[in-house]
Amino acid sequence: MKEIMAVIRQDKMNATKVALAEAGIASLTAQKVLGRGKGNVDYQILEGAGEGNEAALSQLGNGPRMIPKRMLTLVVPDDKKDTVLQVLLKVNKAGRPGDGKIFVLPMENAFRVRTGESSDAALDEA
Repeated sequence: MKEIMAVIRQDKMNATKVALAEAGIASLTAQKVLGRGKGNVDYQILEGAGEGNEAALSQLGNGPRMIPKRMLTLVVPDDKKDTVLQVLLKVNKAGRPGDGKIFVLPMENAFRVRTGESSDAALDEA
């Protein structure tokens, strides 16, 4: 089993959910997170400031800003790992800074609380 954590742009969340479901991967957990990479630019604030939004203009400053993102967590059998990675890359790669990051970790075990199933049997995709 593998745990796949993906940090993606907020506006890619729905397309990512749909693409994963179409690929047979329905189970995931999503969280609202804040983060930043190497860049010091919050593109949403810059866009809002460019449109004359006073709230965005007031937030412009010299330091790096935390940018809202979505973090997806999926636990899948080993044979589904490549499918998930291909979907995540295809949907989220725009070729711009801030497209996201994907982390793949080994998962020792999983348990379905309701039935007591464990390992791959506890995963919906198994």
